[in-house]
Amino acid sequence: MNNPIKVAVFGSAIVAPESDEYQSAYVVGQALAQAGYTVMTGGYAGIMAGASHGAAEAGGHVIGVTSTRIEILRNGLDANGWVHEKIHHETLRERLVYLVQQADAYVIMPGGLGTLTELALAWELVRAGELPPRPIIVYGTYWRQIIAPLQESAYIHAGAFDAMYFVDDAAGVLNALTRDVPDTSAMGSSVQG
Repeated sequence: MNNPIKVAVFGSAIVAPESDEYQSAYVVGQALAQAGYTVMTGGYAGIMAGASHGAAEAGGHVIGVTSTRIEILRNGLDANGWVHEKIHHETLRERLVYLVQQADAYVIMPGGLGTLTELALAWELVRAGELPPRPIIVYGTYWRQIIAPLQESAYIHAGAFDAMYFVDDAAGVLNALTRDVPDTSAMGSSVQG
């Protein structure tokens, strides 16, 4: 039986399997699966494949959320081979909304505009209360450098950062999840870790 708690792992599609970023995503996916979480990604290459690969090899359930629009833009791209359940949408917008709405937590790994969009949408919907509280786990230094100036901004209330955890490894990811997502009936209170 699949764990109903879905953790979305967001990150770049362009990192190579031999890169440190891919290997980090592999370890995160593996740790999530070993802890009993379902891993959900955008379904394609790079960090998405790394997390899917790690989760699948650890015996976990992997959901890939794909889009016709991306497949047209990238000349027939298909889901990576570690996806067990493919959920396909016509548009990028539908895919994005599904990923953000259906996840119980988010792990934000290095990425580009797509990852930035996923982070921003998840963050704002949780902050505004349109989605129940759920952890936004910022992995490594990449996004910290981008988020740090926002923490000093007069335009963003300090409380907007309460759902964020800043972690450096898979153990930090699991720690944030066990503190904030103990089960699907009680989405714990968000605190910055």
